[in-house]
Amino acid sequence: MLGEVDVAKYRQDGVLFPLPALGSSEVEATLGALARLEALPEPARKSALTTKSHLLSRTLWDIVHHPAIVDAASAVIGPDLLVWGAGFFKKPAGSPDFVSWHQDATYWGLEPPDVVTAWVALSPSTIESGCLRVVPSSQRWPVLPHRETYADHNLLSRGQEIAVDVGDKPVIDVVLATGQMSLHHVLLAHSSEPNRARHDRIGFAIRYIGGHVRQTKAARDTATLVRGRNALNTFDLEQAPSGEVDPDDLARHAAIVAGVPHLPKPAA
Repeated sequence: MLGEVDVAKYRQDGVLFPLPALGSSEVEATLGALARLEALPEPARKSALTTKSHLLSRTLWDIVHHPAIVDAASAVIGPDLLVWGAGFFKKPAGSPDFVSWHQDATYWGLEPPDVVTAWVALSPSTIESGCLRVVPSSQRWPVLPHRETYADHNLLSRGQEIAVDVGDKPVIDVVLATGQMSLHHVLLAHSSEPNRARHDRIGFAIRYIGGHVRQTKAARDTATLVRGRNALNTFDLEQAPSGEVDPDDLARHAAIVAGVPHLPKPAA
């Protein structure tokens, strides 16, 4: 569990890192799950990699329930904890792909904003490889207006970016070793640069929400209960996958994705 000093720092900065998450064998297992999802044909492949990936792999289901990760998220969210989303973000070596400055809360419809992303590094996430960059304490800002640029190589679905200049603000580079993770708040302004390294930059992002959080952009939504209770019955609870990319799980995943509001999926 995080200590009081850690939680206070998260409350102050909106980000906390580096934190221990996965051992080497767990990293390898997670990369194996990624490879299985990457082998899927389109159109299933894209949504399998970016949207609720843990519903297609028992390995990933276990990762979103991992005690080290859940303990950390629970320390900043509370005792009732659900996973609203989980997916991979991969920048190949030398890739020009980038992510513009944005706030995740802009499109997600989750209120109140008691939402934290655990970003788990499956390879070194360095300044050279295009690690997450954040404006500390920007989670205290309101949701800012965003413009949609559809820029080439922007990993965000609409190239959305904050419509005001954040270039004069202090920035922290969230550098992580393989197996480490960061936590960041849903309102935190963040971005990432292209990967100029000789290795891929791979992360698995898990979106944890409190049991009191509601979806304001749809009548119902789905989530996975990982700790405590879904006391307010705010989300329909998801079931564990039966294995690794099982056909029945693929069909169930497709139905869930089709039924959930199709909001732009932020990356980092």
